[in-house]
Amino acid sequence: MILTYSAVNSHGEKLSNTIEANDVREATETLRGQGIFVTEINESRAKQKSEKIVTATANTKLPLKTLTLFTRQMSMLLHAGSAVVPALGAIKRQMPNATAKALLSRIINDLEEGLPLTDSLRRFPRVFDPVYCAIIAAGEASGHLSEMFERLAEIVQRRRTMRNKILGSLTYPALLILMSFKILAVLVLFVLPRFSTMFEQLDIDPPSLTEFMLGLGTVMRSQWPLIAIACAGAIAGVVSTLTSTRGRLWLADVQLMPPLVGRLRSEMIQAQIFRTLGTLLNSRVGLLDALELARGATTNRRFQALFDEIEEAVTSGSEPSTAFETSRLIEPYICQAIKTGEQSGNLGTALIYCADILDESNTEKVNNFSRLIEPSILILMGGLVGGVAVSLFLPLFEMTAGIH
Repeated sequence: MILTYSAVNSHGEKLSNTIEANDVREATETLRGQGIFVTEINESRAKQKSEKIVTATANTKLPLKTLTLFTRQMSMLLHAGSAVVPALGAIKRQMPNATAKALLSRIINDLEEGLPLTDSLRRFPRVFDPVYCAIIAAGEASGHLSEMFERLAEIVQRRRTMRNKILGSLTYPALLILMSFKILAVLVLFVLPRFSTMFEQLDIDPPSLTEFMLGLGTVMRSQWPLIAIACAGAIAGVVSTLTSTRGRLWLADVQLMPPLVGRLRSEMIQAQIFRTLGTLLNSRVGLLDALELARGATTNRRFQALFDEIEEAVTSGSEPSTAFETSRLIEPYICQAIKTGEQSGNLGTALIYCADILDESNTEKVNNFSRLIEPSILILMGGLVGGVAVSLFLPLFEMTAGIH
């Protein structure tokens, strides 16, 4: 813990500073050994605040960048011969995130009390998902924890790279949509009233499209508080539904339904499943145990049914590839690669190879998708803005034509 103290040194000078120690007694003895005599010592308010935040949000997910950094540093320190607790302590001191520091303190305390690392990590399911914990459990059981952290670092880094690729591809379209809505808002709230006044002064009977746009602008200007409240309520309702247990299950199922996006999402789930299974099998985990642990990679019911079919095939003495071949989720070339791995006795390596292929394919699909979505949004928003503009100038064109 971090303690704040007021003290007097050997020269009679007053001091105020902080010190890190396990308790007040240890801090006092340490300072006394340095010739500093404590007059007041308390737990740091900043530390108390950070601990309260972690206690209140123990299930809050840490940034993926922080998780990647932690996993890589654990792999490096364990490979260098460090024990787990000293490695966690060294990483904790380097963490800039107060929440991450407090989380690591909890894990260190659990380990010092005799709790296995896997059980301690499972206390933070939003930080360390079932796949992460399963691989750590395999490392603890086999005595190759440093190797498991190294493989986990690769898995987490690939996940982070794909997420950043998707977010990067959606950034420009999101800016286009935002800019288009701002243009529409300016047209509806500021430009339309001026045209409405002009049409009344010129005694022009506007066409139906123009009349509809003028009426829409009037409603939006007069009822904007209700519209804003309704939009905020709708957004809150959607967020609340999707963050509930039933909503997350529904979202996991519906992700595979759209033609293009669904296929991309399916292959992303496959890559994560294959990489997890391959890592576990290469760590000498039994096939049935590895399948059960890899289930946590997704809650999608179609993939859960696929796991059931694979377990049934293995239990009945068949090969896992038979279940893959009958599934519509898995491409034939992936099934053939898995079957080749089974025949050569390198199923784990074959699964990781399939995951690499799928990751490369998914990266290419994300790039292609971003190239298609940008012009599509430009065309759609251009049509909307152009439609509003045409509806405003159409009466003027008709009036001009009538004059001639």
